[in-house]
Amino acid sequence: MIFKNGKEMSEYVVIIPTFNNGSTLRDVLTGVMDVCGNVIVVNDGSCDNTCEILNQFEGIEVITHNKNRGKGAALNSGFRKAYDLGYKYAITIDSDGQHYPQEIKLLCDSSLKEPETLWIGSRDFKSDNMPGKNSFANRFSNFWFKLETGITLEDTQSGFRLYPLERLKGIRILSGRYEFELEIIVRAAWRNVVVKNIPVSVYYPPKEIRISHFKPFKDFARISILNTVLVFIALLWWWPLKFFKWFSRENIRNFIKKHITESKESNLHIAKSVGLGLFFGISPLWGYQMIAAVAAAHLLKLNKVIVLVASNISIPPMIPFILYGSFAAGAFILGEPISFIPSQLNLNSISDSLVQYLTGSIAFASVAGITGMLASYILLTVFRKEKV
Repeated sequence: MIFKNGKEMSEYVVIIPTFNNGSTLRDVLTGVMDVCGNVIVVNDGSCDNTCEILNQFEGIEVITHNKNRGKGAALNSGFRKAYDLGYKYAITIDSDGQHYPQEIKLLCDSSLKEPETLWIGSRDFKSDNMPGKNSFANRFSNFWFKLETGITLEDTQSGFRLYPLERLKGIRILSGRYEFELEIIVRAAWRNVVVKNIPVSVYYPPKEIRISHFKPFKDFARISILNTVLVFIALLWWWPLKFFKWFSRENIRNFIKKHITESKESNLHIAKSVGLGLFFGISPLWGYQMIAAVAAAHLLKLNKVIVLVASNISIPPMIPFILYGSFAAGAFILGEPISFIPSQLNLNSISDSLVQYLTGSIAFASVAGITGMLASYILLTVFRKEKV
C-alpha cells in the first residue's frame, strides 16, 4: 500500500499482542490487514482458540510464548521482530476490539508530518460503556507521567500507538506487564523523543461480555512501584540533568529578562521566592523537595519558576556540601561532635546521627533561605528598578 507523499506502508508494521481474545481477534486482524499487510501477532500463552484463528490468516508473522508472560513481554518480542525485519515504525493495537483498525491511517498520517514522534491514540473517556476505573487509572497515570517528564498528555494508557523504532533502539525497560506501556513512554521522553496524543475513537462492549486481563490489585501495585522508581530516577537524575542542560546563555538571558528585569513583581517578592526555593532545596525532603517547593510557592503566591530553580541547589555536586552543612549545624545545636559516619553501626548510633542530621538540615535550610532572600533583595535593590 502507498500513503500520500509516496510513503510506502512497507516501513510500517502492526504489532498485535493477544492473550485469550479469541472472540475478537479475527475481526481485529481482518480490519488491520485491510489497512496494512505487515502484521506481527504475539500469542502470549493463549489457551483458547487463538491458534486456530491465526492459522486462518496467511502472510502474518506469529510469535508464540509457551506461557503467558504479560503484555510488556509480548510487545518486547514484537519490537525485536520488527527491528529484525527492518521496519521503521511499529503500530501497536490491542486485540480486544476497543480500537478501530481503520484509524491506523491517522497514526501513519501523523508520522508523515512528524516522523520521529511517538504517537499515542487518545481515547474519549466519555464514550459509552467506558469503565469508570479506566478514567481514574488514566488520570493517575497522566499525573505521574507529567511529574516524571514534565509533559502533559490526555491519555498515557492507550495501547493504540505508533513507535519510531530507530529512536527507541537499545532502550532498557524494567517492567514486563501492563506497566511496560507507561515506562517506555517515560524513557522515550527522557531520550528527548517527542510524545504526543492524537484523538481516536474507542469502543467498549457491555460489561457482561467484556474481556479484561487486568488484575486490579497486582497490576496496580506493579504500576505504583514502577512510578516510585521512575520518580526517584527523575528527581535524582533526569530533572537535574535537564536543569543543567537548560543553562545556555540564551536561556539564562531570557529567564532573567522574563522573571527578574522585566517582571512586574516587587524585589521583595522575587527575593522571597529565592529564599523559599533554597529552603526546600536543602530541607530533608529528599525525593520530594521540588514538589513541596512548588506547592508552598502556590500557597504563598510566590513565583513558582524562581522557587523551582532555586530549589535545584540540591543537585548532585552540591549534595556533599549540603549534607556536611546539615550535620555541622545539628552538631552545633545539640552540642555534639559531628556524627556524619558513626564510629559504631548500631541502632542507637544511627538514631543519633539521624536526629543530628534532621535538626541540622532544618536549621541549615532556614539560615540558607533567609540569607539567600536578604542577599537577593540587596542585589535587586541595587541593580533593579521596580516596575510601577
